[in-house]
Amino acid sequence: MNFANNWNIFTDFMKSQQADTARAAGDAPAAPDPARDLPADREAARETALSEAITVGMRDSTDHRAHEIPSRQPVLGDWFMEGDLGFIYAPRGLGKTWFALGLATAVANGRAFGPWTATAPRRVLYVDGEMPCEALDARIGGMGESRELIVLNHEELFHFTGEVLNLATPAAQRALTGRLLAQGIGIVFLDNLSCLFSGMKENDADDWESVLGWLLTLRRHRIAVVVVHHSGRNKETMRGTSRREDAAFWVIRLDAVNDEQRDGAAFRSEFTKDRNSRREQSPYEWTFQTLESGVVEVKAIASSGLETLREWIACGLTSAEDIAREMGVSKGTISKMAQRAIADGWLGKRGREYFLR
Repeated sequence: MNFANNWNIFTDFMKSQQADTARAAGDAPAAPDPARDLPADREAARETALSEAITVGMRDSTDHRAHEIPSRQPVLGDWFMEGDLGFIYAPRGLGKTWFALGLATAVANGRAFGPWTATAPRRVLYVDGEMPCEALDARIGGMGESRELIVLNHEELFHFTGEVLNLATPAAQRALTGRLLAQGIGIVFLDNLSCLFSGMKENDADDWESVLGWLLTLRRHRIAVVVVHHSGRNKETMRGTSRREDAAFWVIRLDAVNDEQRDGAAFRSEFTKDRNSRREQSPYEWTFQTLESGVVEVKAIASSGLETLREWIACGLTSAEDIAREMGVSKGTISKMAQRAIADGWLGKRGREYFLR
């Protein structure tokens, strides 16, 4: 008999002695169950639960129990509803944060923002991933502080906790969702996508899917999300994958106008998508002017594409390509607008150049 056999006999004997001792003490271990807690069992249990949920969820079309579910209520105007996913995008430095903060302060205070009026004060969270905290406070102070407007600023978060918020991670998504539900927050602004969702490939639709699931969860809780993002190189669309817009209820693009605001911003807003409104939303030209008192004066004037076209030509732009670049639209769009202006009699064309009559 070799050493290995002797060792096996010895270990078997010791295990037997330990089991006898445990049984004598009345705490014998339960017999092992090799099937317990296997992934396959967990998956089967999940499938059973989903099957039962689907059975409860299905109904024939004569059953109107869906009427028992409260309908989504308007938040601002007729285009912003509870649970919406919306996007605001523009080139760098044009005024995205001005516009987003204008929306946020109006909703939190239950007042008007330009042509749109909030239906009631609502609890809002503004998550800022880019601005210095003092600059953010100055803008909010100038547009209207409110106890209903909660701020989560990247600089303050790191200063007081050492943490960095990356909403591309499931842990951060779950943590933020928990706070939104606990504090009764119904609208969250995420400013901006590039700063708050680190490590994502903006052109990769699959990367966006990992975030979309979380945004849809917030929708089911009737929490509206407004994402601030940059425009692409052509200025006409958002930067990155177009799949982001699929689940959105509305998308607003901001374009440059012929106005320079040293203490604020000036731009033109236009809806590129709007599922909620019964009528088409008009474009507006906005100015945000910071007065000596610190108050931010906001003005919005209804604008048409033809008026903007006239302004750019008056400023010296004569080709469809140059005008399209400044307005953030395609050359084809400019050509169609120009044809209407020529028919109206105030625009002429020589070769490829436009001129005012």
